[in-house]
Amino acid sequence: MSITTEKPVIGILGGAGHEGSGLALRWAKAGYEVLLGSRSAERAAEAAAKLNAHAGGATILGMTNDAAAARAGIVVMTVPFSAQVSTAESVKALLEGKIFVDVTVPLVPPKVARVQLPASGSAVEALQQMLGGKVKVVSAFQNISAHLLADADKPIDCDVLVCGDDKDARDVVIGLAAAAGMRAFHGGPLANSAAAEALTSVLISLNQQYKVNVAGIRITGVPYLAVSDSVAR
Repeated sequence: MSITTEKPVIGILGGAGHEGSGLALRWAKAGYEVLLGSRSAERAAEAAAKLNAHAGGATILGMTNDAAAARAGIVVMTVPFSAQVSTAESVKALLEGKIFVDVTVPLVPPKVARVQLPASGSAVEALQQMLGGKVKVVSAFQNISAHLLADADKPIDCDVLVCGDDKDARDVVIGLAAAAGMRAFHGGPLANSAAAEALTSVLISLNQQYKVNVAGIRITGVPYLAVSDSVAR
């Protein structure tokens, strides 16, 4: 059986926001074709044009969320918690057989520095149940500051926890994190995402207390093998 080394196309739903734009820029600079999705195709096109100017090439395309989900091999969702379910439902029919990376954090304004997990225990675990078993849902990047992502020429000095019920899908996302200049680790099954989701409020509290905007986490005591050459297949 032949193995392809072609990079997958990445679609980012809600990609015109700070978190999505930062990830898009980093993956574009790493050689991926990125489809920047938004509810407004015009807004997505404007955001993509600005990012392409930074990336030094035209590898980011702006379009609607559903168009991005349809064309991408891997779909990443970077929308506010209030839009998580409605956005995923709007593209559900386009996700079958794909890896769906959820970056959503269950923040409930105005008290975003207080952990407020949903009744289900994990926002992303409930999402997997809604999307069904034919979609491989993975959670990642919840604890990475958008300020760090925006500086695409620098590696990021904090780690990523990757949770999901499919180990191969987690491997793919760990490779994507490495391509974007981050260290990532297997965080276990999707249920463990509750810890990463809760950590974001703790990090926001640290940012507020110590007057910074880039608080993050580091995993210690675990040997780390670089996976920057990993290719999603």
